Amino acid sequence: MKIGILGTGGVGQTIALKLNEIGHSVMIGTRDVSATLANVTPDGYGNPPFSAWHSANPAILLGTFSETASFGEILINATSGHGSIPALEASGEANLNGKILIDISNPLDFSKGMPPSLWVSNTDSLAEQIQARFPSVKVVKTLNTLNSALMVNPSALADGDHHIFVSGNDADAKNAVVGYLKSWFGWKHIIDLGDITTARGTEMFLPIWLRLWGALGTGTFNVKIVQ
Repeated sequence: MKIGILGTGGVGQTIALKLNEIGHSVMIGTRDVSATLANVTPDGYGNPPFSAWHSANPAILLGTFSETASFGEILINATSGHGSIPALEASGEANLNGKILIDISNPLDFSKGMPPSLWVSNTDSLAEQIQARFPSVKVVKTLNTLNSALMVNPSALADGDHHIFVSGNDADAKNAVVGYLKSWFGWKHIIDLGDITTARGTEMFLPIWLRLWGALGTGTFNVKIVQ
C-alpha cells in the first residue's frame, strides 16, 4: 500500500520507519523539500535533523505536501496542531478528497512554554476543524494519546494490554483504520468512541498525559480501560 505521511517530525519518522519495515511504500511530506533537507539543526528534543534521518533511510520518499497527498492511498496527519490545516490546504483538496486521513495531531500551544495548553477544547476539537474544512475527507482520529514508540509497538508495554481510541463520522473508514492499527502495529484493544466530536475527549487527555509524563519521568505508559 502507498501511504503518505504529512509531517517530518519524530512522530512521522517513527511511523514511516515501521510502515516501511512491514513492506509499505511510504512518502513523507513537507512544505519545502529543499529547506527541510538544508536544515542541519537538531530538533527541540536533541534528535538529529531530518536530513540526517532521511540520509539513513533512503527507501522512504520525501515530497511536498501536495506530492505526498497525491501519492498516498491512505494519509496520516503527523504535523503539529497549528500546522495541520495549513499543511492539508497545501496538499490540495483534489489530492485529499475521498481518502482516509488518520489524524494523530494535537492542538498543543507552546507559546508560554512547558507544559503546553490546548488552543481548542471543550466545545470543539482540531479533528472537527479538519473535518469541517475538508468535508470530503474521511477523518479518523486515533493514536494521539500516547508516545510514538508505543503507537507502532504497543506490545512494548504490558504485552499490549492497554487501549487506544478511534473517532470519526465514517463507519467504514473507522473499521478500516481499526484493521490497519491491528495489522500494521499489533494493537489488540481499540475502542470506537463515536463520531468526530468524540475527538474532543482524546485531545483533552493531553494535559493529564503531560503531567503523568512529568510525574513518571517517562513517556512509556498508556491507559487501560477496566469495566
